[in-house]
Amino acid sequence: VNDAFGASHRAHASIVGVSQYLPAVAGFLLEKEVDTLTSILEKPERPFVAVLGGSKVSDKIGVIDKLLDVVDALLIGGGMAFTFLKAKGYEVGSSLLEEDKIDFCLQVIKKAEQKDIALYLPSDVVVAQEISPDAEAMVVSVSAIPQGWMGLDIGPDTILVYQGVIKSAKTVFWNGPMGVFEIDQFSRGTEEIAKAIAQSDAVSIVGGGDSIAALKKFHLEDKISFISTGGGASLELIEGKPLPGVEALMSK
Repeated sequence: VNDAFGASHRAHASIVGVSQYLPAVAGFLLEKEVDTLTSILEKPERPFVAVLGGSKVSDKIGVIDKLLDVVDALLIGGGMAFTFLKAKGYEVGSSLLEEDKIDFCLQVIKKAEQKDIALYLPSDVVVAQEISPDAEAMVVSVSAIPQGWMGLDIGPDTILVYQGVIKSAKTVFWNGPMGVFEIDQFSRGTEEIAKAIAQSDAVSIVGGGDSIAALKKFHLEDKISFISTGGGASLELIEGKPLPGVEALMSK
């Protein structure tokens, strides 16, 4: 019985090999993971809003591509937002930046426009000169990030806008924090977005280790419709990649 959805994107002997020699079936958790994640891609209740954060655009390229085929709105936060902001011509100071992903971000912005998808980027951010609990922090517009300062959370204006979009949603998929939530002064964006998702009437699906850690930190995990146990596996399933662990059972 394979009930390890979180490892089903890996072609390991314990995941794939065993099923070649023994009768093999999916466990209830694996079945629920695949059914839930597939259903939001195939027949989501609309409006369908995706909230993506985390540090790198490169970790989410396939997911962003796929979500642009199904969502009504895409909210971007976390470190990855700064590559999008740079693509739009903003100076981002010392914020996390993937220069080699600027072209991809431009393509995403263009595709969203063509498909009439609302793509939201932060309008203000919390900046500091170092990632530290003792760092001096301030809120600035994304058009006024000082040299040598880095964006470490979304700002209050952005939080308000994102809360409004989430409130109007019928389905919400969230993967990736809005900032460095492990440090209290950079945690408000992630906390407020997590609360908005928890309090909304939408079907809410949350995946990724950091997002789940944030839900636990803010004691919100029992208010989410479905928490995916597979970080990498849930992203790969959404991308449309075959999961070796699931494929091995399909051939049974």
